[in-house]
Amino acid sequence: MKTIITTLFLALIITSCGVFGSLTSNTIIKPNDSFVLGNNEHGTFQVKLKNVSNHNLKIIMAPITGGTHSPIIVSPNETVKVNADSNTALVIENKSSEEASVNLYVTGDTGLSMGYKN
Repeated sequence: MKTIITTLFLALIITSCGVFGSLTSNTIIKPNDSFVLGNNEHGTFQVKLKNVSNHNLKIIMAPITGGTHSPIIVSPNETVKVNADSNTALVIENKSSEEASVNLYVTGDTGLSMGYKN
């Protein structure tokens, strides 16, 4: 009986820990602003991003040591999958005069800083 209870307890812990391996968000970005995900030390992560705005958005990789690379233009209603290297932020730029909205599904290292910059 003790073995069955221990096994069930361990299964419950393992199952519930799976929730912490992902992050889901609907993020609003003000006009001429950017949302920055992962501008801190972290491991690799993956993002499935859907642009639910009515204008294009630009995604840029920004290593925390400086510089940028790999720009991607995301059209309205387009979904893209992006892999971010360790210690590299994902910057989502809204260069429009209208508010933008994105749906994000993040997996991998989810200990990521999140913030805005203009």
